[in-house]
Amino acid sequence: MKAIRIHGYGGIDVLKYEDAPRPEPTEDELLVRVVAAGVNPVDAKVRLGHFRPPGVKMPLIPGYDISGVVEKTGGKVTKFKPRDAVYAYLSLKRGGAYAEFAIVKESEAALKPTSLSHEEAAAVPLAASTAWQGLNEIAKLEAGQTVLIHGGSGGVGAFAIQIAKARGAHVIATASAANQELLKQLGADQTIDYRATRFEDVVKDVDVVLDPIAGETMKRSYGVLKKGGMLVSLLDDPDPAELKARGIRGTAFLVQPKAATLEELTRLIEEKKLQPIVGLVLPLSEATKGHQAIETGHTRGKIVLKVGDQ
Repeated sequence: MKAIRIHGYGGIDVLKYEDAPRPEPTEDELLVRVVAAGVNPVDAKVRLGHFRPPGVKMPLIPGYDISGVVEKTGGKVTKFKPRDAVYAYLSLKRGGAYAEFAIVKESEAALKPTSLSHEEAAAVPLAASTAWQGLNEIAKLEAGQTVLIHGGSGGVGAFAIQIAKARGAHVIATASAANQELLKQLGADQTIDYRATRFEDVVKDVDVVLDPIAGETMKRSYGVLKKGGMLVSLLDDPDPAELKARGIRGTAFLVQPKAATLEELTRLIEEKKLQPIVGLVLPLSEATKGHQAIETGHTRGKIVLKVGDQ
């Protein structure tokens, strides 16, 4: 099969489009013929060696989002059969999305939403699972609460706005001036151009902050939370001293591959409450362009690689 592989950590030139052995599923796995694969910021971090999941060996096939068709199933697989259209978030310990065939654990996969193309479905798993788990399982966001979502036009942020609205929350979101209309289309009740307005000047007493940016943005976010509020970071651990001094809670978390999460996302998608934003589609052989774009930190929606035919 054709795949993008890396044989050592480094810049985009380490991404090699080449022949690779086709994998075989074990008893609890599916072999999926990949139609489309998502590109996420973590892909670039793995390539650079900034994030090294335990047990990963070279050469490795990057990528953690897929949508495709089941080619073969292991002997203990009961939920899926060949020719089923599925989508999945692959474990960070394994990856393998940038390839014509990928191994998927049965516990990671769900039937693809029928209303989405494979390219749209491949944009969902990692980013939308992050938004879902961060808001619902970590922050335990409730109807009527207020949430501040940083980077609302990005991969995670665009899903988070929609998921929070479906939850019945009041949503405040930040993005650049060019993306203010997108934030409103996604359902944000209040939008902030972070280059023109300091969010802490116009936001206060929120219940939850979802922060995929960290750094200075996190430092400025402590003060907008009400007592007992929750800061959920996708990158750095919040400062315990700041949390204690302000009477707020906070944590960093790493999304887990769960079929149950995907099934919840599918329900929202089929109810027309959640729609992926695909900003760029590239052929698998041009994965380097996807990494160049994702490393800017200013992509709109998701980048998707077109791998095979439906």
